[in-house]
Amino acid sequence: MAKEKKLVEAITSMDVDFAQWYTDVVKKAELTDYSSVKGCMVIKPAGFAIWENIQAELDRRFKETGVENVYMPMFIPESLLQKEKDHVEGFAPEVAWVTHGGLEPLQERMCVRPTSETLFCDFYAKDVQSYRDLPKNYNQWCSVVRWEKTTRPFLRSREFLWQEGHTAHATEEEAEERTQLMLNVYADFCEEVLAIPVVRGQKTDKEKFAGAKSTFTIEAMMHDGKALQSGTSHNFGDGFARAFNIQYLDRDNKLKFIHQTSWGMSTRVIGALIMVHGDDSGLVLPPRIAPVQAVIVPVQQNKEGVLEKAFELKDRMSGFKVKVDDSDKSPGWKFSESEMRGIPVRIEIGPRDIAQNQAVFVRRDTHEKLTVSLDEITERLQELLDTIQSDMLARAKAHMESHTYTALNMEEIKDTAEHRPGFIKAMWCGSQECEEKLKEEAVITSRCIPFVQEHLSDTCVCCGRPAAKMVYWGKAY
Repeated sequence: MAKEKKLVEAITSMDVDFAQWYTDVVKKAELTDYSSVKGCMVIKPAGFAIWENIQAELDRRFKETGVENVYMPMFIPESLLQKEKDHVEGFAPEVAWVTHGGLEPLQERMCVRPTSETLFCDFYAKDVQSYRDLPKNYNQWCSVVRWEKTTRPFLRSREFLWQEGHTAHATEEEAEERTQLMLNVYADFCEEVLAIPVVRGQKTDKEKFAGAKSTFTIEAMMHDGKALQSGTSHNFGDGFARAFNIQYLDRDNKLKFIHQTSWGMSTRVIGALIMVHGDDSGLVLPPRIAPVQAVIVPVQQNKEGVLEKAFELKDRMSGFKVKVDDSDKSPGWKFSESEMRGIPVRIEIGPRDIAQNQAVFVRRDTHEKLTVSLDEITERLQELLDTIQSDMLARAKAHMESHTYTALNMEEIKDTAEHRPGFIKAMWCGSQECEEKLKEEAVITSRCIPFVQEHLSDTCVCCGRPAAKMVYWGKAY
């Protein structure tokens, strides 16, 4: 029993030290491990299984909108990267360079892709000739490298996994439609599958993607009130096309530049899953993304018929992702381990339960126990998983709403930022000068200009001049 107690005590309380709590959960749930490659993580089977589920669900949703998967090289020649000025300047501090091939210095150094816009542009310049070749709705699943100074598992590492969509269109209207379509795919995925509510909106010019005409974002709130940018979609207009001379012959027999988009979601969303839903017992996974939806723990498994009944139940629940923990650990240890790993439902079955034709369901999210007849076990499991999924989203929404505040002047926004972690809704005049001042004095950044606007006042929270937009502000990961 001492070991069982130690397992739970090994997690720092989130109210004591949220950053340490996060690290403890990532380690104890065996999602990642440290690597000999500084700033990079080993994603262990439990962590990678979550990413595989994310990948499968997103990939399905992408393809429903007409997206096809491709793969581009991981190296980008320096001359290619330099073609779009704003883009290269935005990524220059984070680029990792390859200077040698074997023992020989390269004639031209190459970067390890931080993102692949330039590679897709180079490809489109050769592949797109006519309006008949458009649109190109492509996506690739890959890893990228950005030489971060400070790293944390999932949230920020020098190499991370993601998908990056890159599309080419004949018109500005088609590109804008695709940009917003993909943002909504991300938002719906977060809310329907990850049970994470998000704010949908546009980034300010200061915060938009390097080289983009406009950037749209979904912003999620973590348990500690900080924001996490969870997915972005960019409209490039024809800026990249002009830099790379990507033209097509239109129906009117005139050469025109294509319009492009780019959109991405990465393993950062696993960090969001942890920080939105986790508790002091460990990970809490929504059923629709959980690699294991239910674990059957046989109690007194050495008694005749107990293990057999556990595996019989597993077979009956073949439509769900169920495992039997038949290890030789004590039931208490198994309970703690299943909680640490965030498995949505624990099913306890022992000799007394078998005699009464029942099992005990334990919800991971609330720890509530339910006695269920074995005759109804499949139907009741489905009902419970659906309830857990909707309850987790409802709780996350309630948390976000209760930690979203309004500020009407500089004094209010500074006080709120210092004492009440969360989102702050405030009016803004649109000037970068005020945005910089809020970052410096209130230590917050603009998260997004939400699509759903509210009129809070007529004046900018910072300078008092006429306001242009309502903005969500906050501290972010």
